[in-house]
Amino acid sequence: MAVPSIQDWLDIAEGFYTKTQFPNLVGAVDGKHVRLECPKKSDCNIFKQSAFDKKLYSGQVNFPPDTCLPNDTERVPQPCPYVIVGDEAFALNKHLLRPFPGKSLNNERRIFNYRLSRARQHIECTFGILSNKWRVFHTPILASPNVAIAITKAACVLHNFVRRRDGYITEDSMSCRMEEESERRGVGNASTNAKELREYFVKYFNTPENALSWQNKVLAM
Repeated sequence: MAVPSIQDWLDIAEGFYTKTQFPNLVGAVDGKHVRLECPKKSDCNIFKQSAFDKKLYSGQVNFPPDTCLPNDTERVPQPCPYVIVGDEAFALNKHLLRPFPGKSLNNERRIFNYRLSRARQHIECTFGILSNKWRVFHTPILASPNVAIAITKAACVLHNFVRRRDGYITEDSMSCRMEEESERRGVGNASTNAKELREYFVKYFNTPENALSWQNKVLAM
């Protein structure tokens, strides 16, 4: 699986912004349990063992340079890093944004949580589409862990190839099921820079220029 180039990250960010109106977004993270024997670790702990996690939290991923958010109306717009979004199981970082926990919510933060969840749903649907396309993931895989890893990587590569060749098929996503945010618990202590960046996005999503016409409906839910 090829490592994305800076231009790849920029193309991904453009696609996310077009579909979700979440700027500087280059991915979403979650966990998919491929059944050999049910893991006893949470998604975030599995992610912590990955090579990408170590690069992400040490600032070694080749993300594009920080850039100002589109239509940013601050008097002095702040260049922001490119980010990945995850749920509350993942640690907040300047390159990984997660929702605010329920105990610290106000109306503006509720809007941010909605916008983040709206962007994050793509990774959850991706896992559902992957499993529906490659039915090997519907039952436990009868293979060693190393072979199962190779099968999973091959399925991801084939999945991307088929989507590029055949385009989007609506039926693939019919059974996508989103998890509730309340099912997750936050982890770790975030840096001040990461917290300030998240607050910057909060302010950005609540400006008239960057608000979605229907986003305030979430406040009544």
